[in-house]
Amino acid sequence: MNYPIDTIRTRFPALHQADEHGQLPLLLDGPGGSQVPQCVLDALLGYLGRYNSNLGGHAEAGRRTQAVNEQARSAAADWLGCAADEIVFGLNSTSLMFNLSRAVAQTWQPGDNIVLSSLDHYSHVSSWQRAAEDMGVEVRLLPLNAEGSDLDYAALPRLLDARTRLLAFTLASNVLGTFSQASSLVQAARAVGAWVSVDAVHAAVHRLPDVQALDCDFLFASAYKLGGPHLGMCYGKRQHWQNLRPYKVEPAAETVPNRWEQGTQSFEAQAGFIAMVDYWAGLGGSEGSRRERLQTAYRQVAAYEQDLNRIVLQGFAERPYVQLYGLSAAEGRTPTFAFNIVKNGKVQPAAPVSQWFGRRNVALGNGNFYALAVSRHLGLGDEGFLRIGCLHYTSHAEIERFFSLLDQCAAELGYR
Repeated sequence: MNYPIDTIRTRFPALHQADEHGQLPLLLDGPGGSQVPQCVLDALLGYLGRYNSNLGGHAEAGRRTQAVNEQARSAAADWLGCAADEIVFGLNSTSLMFNLSRAVAQTWQPGDNIVLSSLDHYSHVSSWQRAAEDMGVEVRLLPLNAEGSDLDYAALPRLLDARTRLLAFTLASNVLGTFSQASSLVQAARAVGAWVSVDAVHAAVHRLPDVQALDCDFLFASAYKLGGPHLGMCYGKRQHWQNLRPYKVEPAAETVPNRWEQGTQSFEAQAGFIAMVDYWAGLGGSEGSRRERLQTAYRQVAAYEQDLNRIVLQGFAERPYVQLYGLSAAEGRTPTFAFNIVKNGKVQPAAPVSQWFGRRNVALGNGNFYALAVSRHLGLGDEGFLRIGCLHYTSHAEIERFFSLLDQCAAELGYR
């Protein structure tokens, strides 16, 4: 495959922004947020600098804002594979999760239960957990397997029953990169009549969502993870947006889906989001609908990322001083890797490594990254690990630079 990595990288100004020491950045913190292509920056500035308005205005700025809002909803529908009126926008996925969970919980009763996933970012755990506590509903946790690389699917039958009201899980781990067995989870939930909530924030960067094929009730995604502005969104089946009662300001509109969008929305972010979706569609060529071009783009990116997976996994395997967590094969995962440096069988502190890389303008994060159950299961407490994540603009040369620096770091800090 002739993947246009050099052309792609020219579109991201941040990749070429040296620090005060002349060091070009090495941005390996992709799972925490992507850099932004120039077209998204232009769209943000173009709207905010010329047509800033709230909804409902009849002047040009108001009319353009209405158009941006409608076009953003259509772009989200093409991205997630649903109807435009099934999309709700918000500040981020976390705030949307907490807002939705409170409303859904009003349909629960004491004696009911919900099942949450140990593989998840805790925004998709704490939101539902807190709502369940408020309603006196039991919370059950689907555990990880023994090695901590994936969920223990064999435990699911004993957790789900006729009083299960919700199963919530992630499509892919934001630290291990593992893709969950989504279809099996949804089928198990449907068998007992439970609703399904899916966190696609990490997975949607690497695999095109399809809510119709998945048959979930709700799905969350965030634009800033793959080149967009800070904007969260939630897909929900239309009947849920219509039948559930939102927490809202009394005089705010009762129309669906707008009544679920609290306060004034970031229309500049929505303008940037439209540009982001069109950028990704453009990677898939010029033929076909926007959804079809997104499908082509994602296939090409997935093939490239599989190559990155193999290179990174080989690099870790060649370094006995590294402990990699999660899957050791390139298949079934995103190019996201959690690891620690070990010496004499003992895990070394991650923070000094992250700081060492930071002084060289390399973004290498450390912590539990809100994947708290994963970190604790691996015996790392709340402290966690180091994490690198590759995106569609990560080059082979950058991976080589990372491993060269990792060897240097381990030597200088006395870990080798």
